[in-house]
Amino acid sequence: MKPILPVLNFDPLLLLKAQPVRLAIFDVDGVLTDGSIYLSDQGETLKRFHTHDGLGMKLLARAGIVPAVISGRDSAALRARLAALGVEHFTLGTEVKLGAAETLLDTLGMDWSQAAVMGDDWPDLPLMQRATVSAAPPQAHPQALACADHVTHAPAGFGAAREFCDLLLVATGRYPALLDALDGGASS
Repeated sequence: MKPILPVLNFDPLLLLKAQPVRLAIFDVDGVLTDGSIYLSDQGETLKRFHTHDGLGMKLLARAGIVPAVISGRDSAALRARLAALGVEHFTLGTEVKLGAAETLLDTLGMDWSQAAVMGDDWPDLPLMQRATVSAAPPQAHPQALACADHVTHAPAGFGAAREFCDLLLVATGRYPALLDALDGGASS
């Protein structure tokens, strides 16, 4: 049997910068989704999520990096998705994301030097500028792109968050062990 070897490559300086990350905060609309908002005829918000992004968040948790969500919007669909992924730390429906992030950091006993943030628009900028490493999908607002340490190749809602998760897993040295665990350790 062939071993499963890591194939991802990221900027070495970016990987060094991301090594201390223990918390990854994600925006939702425009990061975990493509930014579109779908409404049913009853006014219920519907969202489309990508399975790669969800697995990325689960892998972060397995690796000891806390996945968290801070979003300006709230919906039953989003709450169901977070529950399915086992995301325990989230603040929804907040216009003041910085306060929510600082409360989360205090709760976890962490500081900004241990935090990574992925955002796409103005409300995310205060978090992105404080985090040790930040990312944005390629269709993010120009201010978010200018603030980001990494602009993903994958678009929002189509694997952008997974790409950022993979970057963090590689930077913290946890990616190979997660790959190795796929076949019970036979690939090491």
